[in-house]
Amino acid sequence: MSVIQITKENFESEVLKSDKPVVADFNAEWCGPCQMLKPVIEGLADEHPEVKFVSINIDDEDDIAYDYNVSSIPCLVLFKGGKEASRSVGFKPKPEIVKFIGG
Repeated sequence: MSVIQITKENFESEVLKSDKPVVADFNAEWCGPCQMLKPVIEGLADEHPEVKFVSINIDDEDDIAYDYNVSSIPCLVLFKGGKEASRSVGFKPKPEIVKFIGG
């Protein structure tokens, strides 16, 4: 499964109303650690079909970032049942992200 790009138009349907857990990757094009994390997230999306992985560009979707108090990136937010379940800030290696998603 590929990583879904999130906009304010699809945030509710793809994240808040998802029938499976969602890992939201808050990021920006200019953020080096975000770009390092991107291939890790893409790989995990293929390896863990039971979890939905989405990408939220904070420059394009600053309202969503503001609503969830994202002040440092990269920031992974795990949503379960439409609610934030946990959060991870900063670049983390793949094994730590697997643990974060409960794998």
